[in-house]
Amino acid sequence: MKPIILFLAFITGCGLYAQNRNLDNYRQPDKKGINVFESPKDTVSTFDGVKVRIGGAFALQYQALDNENSGITPLKEIGYNFNLATANLDFDVALYDGVNLHLRTYLSSRHHPEPYVKGGYLQIDKLDFVSEGFMEDLMKNTTIKIGHMENNYGDTHFRRTDNAQALFNPFVGNLIMDAFTTEVGAEVYYQTESGFLGMVGFSNGKLNQKVLKSDGSTGGAAFLAKLGYDKQLSDDLRLRLTGSLYNTGYAQNVYLYTADRAGSRYYSIMQDASASGDNFRSGRFDPGFKNKITAIMINPFVKYGGLEFFGTAEITSGRSMAETDRRKTQQYAGELIYRFGESENLYIGTRYNTVNAELAGGDDVNINRFQAGAGWFMSKNILMKAEYVNQSYKDYPTGNLLEDGKFKGLVVEAVISF
Repeated sequence: MKPIILFLAFITGCGLYAQNRNLDNYRQPDKKGINVFESPKDTVSTFDGVKVRIGGAFALQYQALDNENSGITPLKEIGYNFNLATANLDFDVALYDGVNLHLRTYLSSRHHPEPYVKGGYLQIDKLDFVSEGFMEDLMKNTTIKIGHMENNYGDTHFRRTDNAQALFNPFVGNLIMDAFTTEVGAEVYYQTESGFLGMVGFSNGKLNQKVLKSDGSTGGAAFLAKLGYDKQLSDDLRLRLTGSLYNTGYAQNVYLYTADRAGSRYYSIMQDASASGDNFRSGRFDPGFKNKITAIMINPFVKYGGLEFFGTAEITSGRSMAETDRRKTQQYAGELIYRFGESENLYIGTRYNTVNAELAGGDDVNINRFQAGAGWFMSKNILMKAEYVNQSYKDYPTGNLLEDGKFKGLVVEAVISF
């Protein structure tokens, strides 16, 4: 109850300052933030002193899913009911003209019912704290992010569910192979008015921060890069196309596809009946790459009127610490969304997602998922959505838990974000 009481106290405090909660170069956490990718870049400043914006998110699902496999390895039986509610607490602070701070705390998540900090970073759009007008011409197009933060690899992480922040995701579940990690590093962005954008960054390649030499935890780094084009070509047509790279040399344990400690939205799916505890990543696929990873993701986005398409083509390779040879995995996804009604407050859509992977044991497997969803924005801060999902596992070896595995059914989710 303590986190809930604290959360309500913060909400009450927000109401006292609700007259002006806007920050410069900031992605709004409500409906206005949909289809916003990198933080906007604007040279107009509204800074008039330190401002603290307190926000948050809340999400609750009703799950009605069935699962099955070959029966050689029995699955845990599941029923229909509500999942554990999740909650986020966000602090966004204008510290100085052109300098913002973002901090997100998971108040409750599937994996951690207790609060813990996801991460935080400084976003620097001006260098006036050095001296007024310092490198002003360069900073008109440049943004610097520094901190323990969500890496900007690919565009899917801008549309995924981040614990309770599920308002940007038109569906309930994220992709099968969910590229998301938080690492200590820095990223430098350059965005032009003509629509071209670029980013380069470095991180230490670690989810769990350590300084011990005994297990090699002090070595390694990751390089990130993104190149793209994003332009509103007319009142009706917007086009975006980006290519992203995440590459590590030596790194003790890379968590690119397993860093989401908030957990999957499909609770208790495809779990061994004899296993204790809960696999909080159920329904996702982890290729098991922990070292020498090279991952490339291409994301096209087209919006014409109320119709939008978002695609993902991802090729990645790597190995576990016990392997000497690298393996490859490919993921492809395409989603088609139609938004309509007053201010596009209603939508329907479908997504198809497939993963082809070579397991550490040498087997080539395939996972396919079909999702059909619909949503209703009751207000800019409140979203009700429903999803039908059908996922199947192919070519898993005899006796494997996922041999002839599948799950399907309906999930309904309510989201509040402010």
